Amino acid sequence: MTPFPFSAIVGQEEMKRAMILTAIDASIGGVLVFGDRGTGKSTAVRALAALLPPIRAIRHCPVNSAKAADVPDWANLKTRRAHEVPTPVVDLPLGATEDRVTGALDIERALTKGEKAFQPGLLAKANRGYLYIDEVNLLEDHIVDLLLDVAQSGENVVEREGLSIRHPARFVLVGSGNPEEGELRPQLLDRFGLSVEVTSPKDIDTRVQVIKRRDAFENDNAAFMLRWQAEDAAIRDRILKARKSLAKLKTPDKTLNDVAELCLALGSDGLRGELTLLKAARAYAAWRDDTALTRAHIRDVAPMALRHRLRRDPLDEAGSGTRVARTVEDVLG
Repeated sequence: MTPFPFSAIVGQEEMKRAMILTAIDASIGGVLVFGDRGTGKSTAVRALAALLPPIRAIRHCPVNSAKAADVPDWANLKTRRAHEVPTPVVDLPLGATEDRVTGALDIERALTKGEKAFQPGLLAKANRGYLYIDEVNLLEDHIVDLLLDVAQSGENVVEREGLSIRHPARFVLVGSGNPEEGELRPQLLDRFGLSVEVTSPKDIDTRVQVIKRRDAFENDNAAFMLRWQAEDAAIRDRILKARKSLAKLKTPDKTLNDVAELCLALGSDGLRGELTLLKAARAYAAWRDDTALTRAHIRDVAPMALRHRLRRDPLDEAGSGTRVARTVEDVLG
């Protein structure tokens, strides 16, 4: 069945905004979504990927190469013709083995025939798309380490018995989980560009609206999809327009000062917070079709860019989101 329309998702505005910003600028670094089960986390990522225009890739290329020259030699493709495919969305399940994630070399074939026989893994399939991890906080440590390496380099390297295979692995990482089931390792937490918190709707009208739309999607799918087609198309057009306008967006020095001052006031470690906040604010300005970055853009995206980068304060029970909002008010007014 076709994924649920992105524009038909009820509420969860911060989550939808974060996903849109990463679609405008993938270098922001992905989205971490923490919150209750059944709040549309996996639905949103699949809906956004389905909304985006297809990518042009070489037919049967295991890493979705855009050009024939970029197809890895180990793919052994006889023809290298391009066609359009939907933006990939790959699930990384809990308990996945290292070979399934990174891919595996056929050592016997390599030693007996001298051929690099490689079975691509999930990282290859996710290249140029989305890698989605549900219950990311329960992921095994050795898989976390693999993801950290790939997220840093944009390349997957598999080495066995003196043989080495490498391929591009650039994707938007989307992780979701329930904070009550365990915390995320700080090293992986820092690799997510944006972080949002979702909760179940508290009012009857919103919950009824969710039920109605889901029921229509499942029982009258053709009419429901047609109903939301125009809204999804409008979002796609805005994303494509924002991508083009990013390079032309003006970034005054005073807004750079605001970014640095805010991160200093929050005590965020390193400079990743500043860089991510700047990219997210620029993508948001482009989404709003503004021509220059302003303090208002920084203020609106600061919570999602910074709340997961704060040092824990045992004396402050307000929560990281509230701390960011409070500091934004103090620093930016």
